Amino acid sequence: MPPPLILAALYATLISLGALALKLPISHHVPISWSDAIFTATSAVTVTGLVVFDIGTTLTWFGEFVVAFLIQLGGLGLMTFAVLVLAALGMPMGLTGQVYLREDLNHNSMDQLMKLVTTILKAVLICEVAGALLLSLTFVPRLGLLDGLWTAAFHSVSAFNNAGFSTFPDGLIGYAIDPLVNTVIPALFIIGGIGYVVLHDVLSGKSPRAWSLHTKIMLLGTAILIPWSMGAFAALEWNNPGTLGQYDSIPARLVVSWFQGVTTRTAGFNTTDIAAIHDSTTLLFISLMLIGGGPASTAGGIKVTTFVVMILATVAFFRRQTQLHAFGRSIGLDQVLKVMALTAISVIVVFCGVFLMTVSHDGHFVDIAFEVASAFGTVGLSRGFTGELNEFGRAVIVVIMFLGRVGPLTLGFFLATRTLPRVRYPESQVHLG
Repeated sequence: MPPPLILAALYATLISLGALALKLPISHHVPISWSDAIFTATSAVTVTGLVVFDIGTTLTWFGEFVVAFLIQLGGLGLMTFAVLVLAALGMPMGLTGQVYLREDLNHNSMDQLMKLVTTILKAVLICEVAGALLLSLTFVPRLGLLDGLWTAAFHSVSAFNNAGFSTFPDGLIGYAIDPLVNTVIPALFIIGGIGYVVLHDVLSGKSPRAWSLHTKIMLLGTAILIPWSMGAFAALEWNNPGTLGQYDSIPARLVVSWFQGVTTRTAGFNTTDIAAIHDSTTLLFISLMLIGGGPASTAGGIKVTTFVVMILATVAFFRRQTQLHAFGRSIGLDQVLKVMALTAISVIVVFCGVFLMTVSHDGHFVDIAFEVASAFGTVGLSRGFTGELNEFGRAVIVVIMFLGRVGPLTLGFFLATRTLPRVRYPESQVHLG
């Protein structure tokens, strides 16, 4: 079986088992349909965070544990397992695995990959335990010991895996200006979404000059996108009474802007009413959700490095440069072609998803576009439209969430498979633009 089929089968199997577990009487207080169970299991395994019912009031502790378990396996376990399986098969590991694990870090052997997996597991354990302990300082006084500890653990797992699931019916709106929530949860999903290749470089003790090109591009892109998204949200929503306008103090508005600025690209948590944002902010969020986080991470989207390389290639074209380079290193033509392929396929998937959704949900174009972008980027933000989906709409979103999570590895397999042409043809000119 080719690696893409193995990965798809693993994710599909986990989704099926998760839906079956959620249908058990022990998992819910009120009955849920198979459609509800499949949608929720897919959202958890793909670490998206879109929900069709309130997690906190519908599911029991066991049901919430099932969701957290699916989030953990979907965000980390299957990714790690995929690296091991594909390496054992001697097959290319796709865009994230092949390019960043083997070329940038020279992890060509099984032993090196095992060391990377060990580093990943250590990072998961340390971050999630520390996050749960810190969040319990806020949740335990309000919810009690047992409920507070479980809520802290659930949100820590959800945040580190960039899932966006919350046991609160309105997300984290009730904790919009809580200092711990606005520090710990963003720290968790930034660390989880920046990529383990970057963490390996940063924590290895090497000087910044010795970091890989991937790490430098990823950190540069993140350093630009976070202030931009925070500042743009603040500028667009400053006087909106449904979002920032309800806060009298400037620090409170900046805190809410900070959280929304960093959560939009992949995490899916919200501390303000997303349905109340302006259409201009909605378009801003759609662009950020499609960009996503870092490769070899729990984040979705086309990835920050893909976006940065696309910008660099565009600038190089207008400067009439024949070679693409950054930080004293060149970027090969094959990398640029991969970026073009990934971007083109992503645009096609999103366009097809929006088209199919408008066929069955006419009159909600902005909400549909936002929902599809959130599903493909495995973000989980919603303008309140998820609960209004009919069965066809749910099926479309389920497929898009699945493609958004499995698609990059599958595409990377085909992009990494090289074939040498047996015949070379004379060049000719095609008029473009």
